[in-house]
Amino acid sequence: MKVLLVGNGAREHIIGKSVKRSSKNPDLAVFASAHNPGLMELAASYQIGEMSDKTAIIDFAQRQKVDWAIIGPEACLAQGLVDDLEQAGIMAVGPSQALAQIETSKSFARELFKEYHIPVNPEFMIFDSPDGVEEWLDHLRGQFVIKPDGLTGGKGVKVAGDHFKTMNEGLEIIRQLLDLGQRVVLEEKLIGQEFSLMTFTDGRHAVHLPAAQDNKRALAGDLGPNTGGMGSYACADFSLPFLTPDDIKAAQKINEQVIDALKSKTGRPYRGILYGNFIAVNKGVKIIEYNARFGDPEVMNVLTVLRSDFTDICQGIIRGNLDKVKVYFENAATVCKYLVPAGYPLNPVKDVTINVGAVDQQKVDIYYAAVDQKKDGLYLTGSRAVALVAKHPDLFAAEKIVEAEIDKVIGPLQHRRDIGTPKLINSRMESLKKIRS
Repeated sequence: MKVLLVGNGAREHIIGKSVKRSSKNPDLAVFASAHNPGLMELAASYQIGEMSDKTAIIDFAQRQKVDWAIIGPEACLAQGLVDDLEQAGIMAVGPSQALAQIETSKSFARELFKEYHIPVNPEFMIFDSPDGVEEWLDHLRGQFVIKPDGLTGGKGVKVAGDHFKTMNEGLEIIRQLLDLGQRVVLEEKLIGQEFSLMTFTDGRHAVHLPAAQDNKRALAGDLGPNTGGMGSYACADFSLPFLTPDDIKAAQKINEQVIDALKSKTGRPYRGILYGNFIAVNKGVKIIEYNARFGDPEVMNVLTVLRSDFTDICQGIIRGNLDKVKVYFENAATVCKYLVPAGYPLNPVKDVTINVGAVDQQKVDIYYAAVDQKKDGLYLTGSRAVALVAKHPDLFAAEKIVEAEIDKVIGPLQHRRDIGTPKLINSRMESLKKIRS
């Protein structure tokens, strides 16, 4: 077996590691945009190129005679790489371009939920021009969220009270987006606790992964600008401390409803990973947004505790017989924390070396993200650099292990020390308890 993996972040690093863990001993062919040292160690063949160059990716896949592919980055799904691979005779874990709209177009997603009566939408309207914007914001009483209708790397959404303080500041952001020709979704601000629930699916059958919670804000205490995700945690019972069993069941049911709706809407089965970014509110759960691939960093929590053969799952997704694959997870908690360049995300340090050599890889796993391996060391490239992941039956013990190893890393880096700590988790439990009371 030979598998094509597209991408070179920490998400792809753990995907590659999960492929290589298979008892089938598959070879890994990686198409990347940088020299990821972890992936280079795993790969039988490794090619550098642009993620937007579909021709080069397909040419590489054909020369390597891969059996199937798994696509990491959302941008590749958005540009239809899965469709082109399929035309070349290579099936992939990942949705077609039309199905990937569940992530690539926020308006498509909101309208899909509305059309198929999936009760997860906040109040929302979609705008191509300023006409009616002020009236709609008045209706929402100034408590609104601005969502550009496209991929923004987890950094495009602006929330009242967090990213702008007044209605006029929000209006200025909206005008700037509209002036750029950008469609904008304006929706009510939901109050609650966010969580991620990902699902393996072949378009007919669904296997739900453990819930996890990402932490988007750059600074401790959920302060600072949004990022792609500073770290995440998951618990040994596959739920989260602030969720009820009904919350988990509701999220799973919603993912299943969306899978069915996508097939009905497009006429094609969704084959890949469907990732719901949910929010537990005063009554039940709602959807913040969907992603059409593994979440990063949450993938590092869920694949760390996956005990089934990952290649069996991938082939079940591709072949449409996922129901024949036994999927099970270890009952262990995980904490993932990203080390990012000083100044990230607004003014990050770049082209500076870091050293992770002192980290004890018997205690934590290291996954490389936005770094470039050169002859004289590991260089920062400006985004999230390295993720450290610990596993333990106890969540707070896992968090302490990660922190102890992070202190051994050398370089101009920063991270969130509060992720997975009792203080932060207790505050979130109290917050949702207050909302629901």
